[in-house]
Amino acid sequence: MAAKRKKSKPFNIVVVAQGGRLQYEAALFAASLRHFDQGFEGRLFVAEPQPGPRWPDDPRIDSAAVRKLLVEELGAEILPFESRHFGADYPYGNKIEALRALPEGEPFMFFDSDTLVTGALSALPFDFSRPSASMRREGTWPEVPLYGPGYAGIWKSLYDKFGLAFEPSLDLSQPDEYWRRYLYFNAGWFFGACGPSFGARFEEYALAIRDDAPDALACQELDPWLDQVALPLVVHSFGGGRPGPELDGLDGDVTCHWRVMSLLYARESDRVVEALAEVTAPNKIKKVLKEYEPFKRLIFQSKGERARALFDRDKLPRKEQAIRNQLKRENLWMR
Repeated sequence: MAAKRKKSKPFNIVVVAQGGRLQYEAALFAASLRHFDQGFEGRLFVAEPQPGPRWPDDPRIDSAAVRKLLVEELGAEILPFESRHFGADYPYGNKIEALRALPEGEPFMFFDSDTLVTGALSALPFDFSRPSASMRREGTWPEVPLYGPGYAGIWKSLYDKFGLAFEPSLDLSQPDEYWRRYLYFNAGWFFGACGPSFGARFEEYALAIRDDAPDALACQELDPWLDQVALPLVVHSFGGGRPGPELDGLDGDVTCHWRVMSLLYARESDRVVEALAEVTAPNKIKKVLKEYEPFKRLIFQSKGERARALFDRDKLPRKEQAIRNQLKRENLWMR
């Protein structure tokens, strides 16, 4: 008789929210987690940047209704954190600095707030001792110059800078000087064994790349790519790498990183659209999300269905920009 599989240790989830769009995205994320993963036993943290010199205005959640929904109805814990290095100049740095505020020594999973949970996330077989991140990415970085180092030279200079072995990070099934050969993630989700430890190294690497980049990066743009440049190095430094097939549900049938609500309707599966409708149907969720005009128009006033009718999901344009342009022509581009 086969041995019963040992239940995974509970883990914490963290998303970032602040005033404006992100607070409503975080509320939608939390609602979808509670709806589709009622067996989740960890803590749900909504990390909130605090006022300080790196923010010209107060960045905290400014909707009392959102805060009440998150805490009282959806069981989230607001997690204040200080923006010491990034803030308004590089808001993607929120995901780096928020990790330091997580409980020490507890496994964590970070998600961008523009993510919808559509299945039992906690049932996936995570190995938190081997961190990983999302492979739903494009070859956005680096931009290889006409005269200068190629992909290998650019990436190896970063591994050398931090004393990391470069060769084990390569996917040797991909051709030399093809971007997929080199470890590169979308930072929309990632996980590890300890938030503060992961965050400290993420911060160290990101600041070192920003402030003292190797010569091979002389022609490279780091805004907005800094987090995605540093992330594979951090993952690799902790003994992690590309996720295995056991985690295909992430960016699959368990989560959807939708990014822009108009794009969700235009290109995601029928199951994702149905899941969104299920999550947002309860009045306690609906009345809060309606505060945000794009959600009100796309989800609750059928603009999303109009956007969806413009496209055949089996024959989508190859480039996302073509989808964006068509939505804009129809006044259906809303974030």
